[in-house]
Amino acid sequence: MKITIKNQNFVLHQSGAAFWEEEKILFISDLHLGKIGHFRKHGMAIPEKAILENFARLNVVLDLFDSETIIFLGDLFHSKINKEWNFFSEWTKIHSQKIILIEGNHDIISKQYYLDLNIEVSQELIIHDFLLTHHPSEREKLFNFCGHIHPGIKLKGMGRQFLSLSCFFRKPNQMIFPAFGEFTGNFYIIPEENDQIYAITKEEVIEIKR
Repeated sequence: MKITIKNQNFVLHQSGAAFWEEEKILFISDLHLGKIGHFRKHGMAIPEKAILENFARLNVVLDLFDSETIIFLGDLFHSKINKEWNFFSEWTKIHSQKIILIEGNHDIISKQYYLDLNIEVSQELIIHDFLLTHHPSEREKLFNFCGHIHPGIKLKGMGRQFLSLSCFFRKPNQMIFPAFGEFTGNFYIIPEENDQIYAITKEEVIEIKR
């Protein structure tokens, strides 16, 4: 799905990523690498091959879009370093895009690890009229791209049927990105009058009309 914000064009992808066409920037939020390894360490029966799923999904969106820069909107790595860091380190070496991390609350790994991989780290970033943060923020005259919330929407069907989907949650001056990573969970929102919901299905992103 393509949307326009402040005369700029963005493609919303069903992975939860978004591509800024004019600037050739790929936005990804809340990947939470290392979370699966953390769960496995504490006895949860998650197959080890699930660790590679995040990287497979990353590769899919990189193949789709002609990006020059990847900006992670926080919570790139879930907690302390585990062996998933080695996968990430190798993944960065086979891609030529510039990588920027906007620090999230889970990003507790020393910045030096990222700098060693030529990844820029920042608390926030302003590009033209867009404010990039991890936590939802407001700044006069700027449109905020952020994550952190892991937004989702519950849709009611006939009878007692409900469908729960991740979504891009757009307010008048802000868009909160869905979590890209596996096993991250959702926070189900209740949209207000001027909010727009772009729900994610397996095949596409669809705007939910109310």
